[in-house]
Amino acid sequence: RGVIAASAGNHAQGVALAAARLGVRAVIVMPRTTPEIKVNLVRSRKARVVLKGDSFDEAASHAGELIRRHGYTYIPPFDDEDVIAGQGTIAMELVRQFSGSFDAVFVPVGGGGLIAGIAAYLKYLRPSVRIIGVEPEDSACLHAALKAKKRIALKTVGLFAEGAAVGRVGRHPWAICRHAVDDCVTVNADEICAAIKDVFEDTRSIAEPAGALAVAGMKKHIAGRRLRGQSLISIISGANVNFDRLRYVSERTEVGEQREAVFAVAIPERPGSFRRFIGALGKRGITEFNYRYADPEEARVFVGIQVTAGGGERHNLARELERKGYRVTDLTKNDLAKQHVRHMVGGHAPDIADEKVFHFEFPERPGALLRFLMSIGSHWSITLFHYRNHGASHGRVLMGVQIANAQMPRFRTMLREVGFRHQEVTADPAYRLFLGN
Repeated sequence: RGVIAASAGNHAQGVALAAARLGVRAVIVMPRTTPEIKVNLVRSRKARVVLKGDSFDEAASHAGELIRRHGYTYIPPFDDEDVIAGQGTIAMELVRQFSGSFDAVFVPVGGGGLIAGIAAYLKYLRPSVRIIGVEPEDSACLHAALKAKKRIALKTVGLFAEGAAVGRVGRHPWAICRHAVDDCVTVNADEICAAIKDVFEDTRSIAEPAGALAVAGMKKHIAGRRLRGQSLISIISGANVNFDRLRYVSERTEVGEQREAVFAVAIPERPGSFRRFIGALGKRGITEFNYRYADPEEARVFVGIQVTAGGGERHNLARELERKGYRVTDLTKNDLAKQHVRHMVGGHAPDIADEKVFHFEFPERPGALLRFLMSIGSHWSITLFHYRNHGASHGRVLMGVQIANAQMPRFRTMLREVGFRHQEVTADPAYRLFLGN
């Protein structure tokens, strides 16, 4: 009657491929949150895809209903001894390809089949090797089980790393993991994004969030224990990522690497304040600068600043700015600020008269934003400012300036002398609808 599986990715493709080779009908139930690339890959193997639920557990429940209705044979993604053994062959490959000694292996965890297979094999051959599981903070079912010494059903699971979004570790994997897994590390979305970047820079391949879990956990484990001189291995378990998702990954990477500080800073509302504030940051790279006029006495800017990894420089920079008279709120770990507020700083400013808005482009290099502001000078009252470093060769700034019509010839002369490519966009509908007076 055919086989059925519930899976958000790799297992779905494996079952579909095996069924196609054997001439067996295959039905794959996948969560509705599954990236389209995974769904299309399974369909390309001639399997029928059913999208149901928002997580693996909901998809698995629907697969159970279809089994009762149609009599399919269920192929479990992790809670099965043969599947665990099959996934354990990764450990065989590891030992064959890496003949030297190693201290620990970091393994991503969803339902536990992969780590159970790897742990069973390695603990038999090399008992001294530590097996360390890595899970998303919001889907840490193995971490919860190890802590409670029994399987725990999570009330909710996060969906960023959907390939590991499982609410309870499998019964068969748990029987192995409770004895063979030495530790479990949890990581957040920013740390996963930073690991995706690490994998890309090292191998030129792009891991999906669940696929990069082990690298993120390995980095966190090394930093937390200040390890030196060890050989550590991480398993990269999947590359099923939609291209448009990389935009989010890129935005969160710098914070995940602790290389970006995100501050809200209060500065005096008067000409030249921006230039003095940027000068106070020294030669640090600026990743983002958001501002909109709101108060005649005080300006509040949202700024991203490149710092060295580790967090120490971030705290020192905040204290340094406060000593110079600025009021600083550290938003680096504020998820609301990073997900939403950074894109929403602004709004209409009804008290501004004679606002003109310009879009500028200038060569992007260290200190470029400060040079841009130095070139513009301090004769003009800036009412709106947005800059974000996109890693491109040119920086782009949207800037509003309060200029009476009589002053426009002088301002345009200054623009010609500065020489930056620019365009007035005061009449642009996006500006008029959301920012203009």
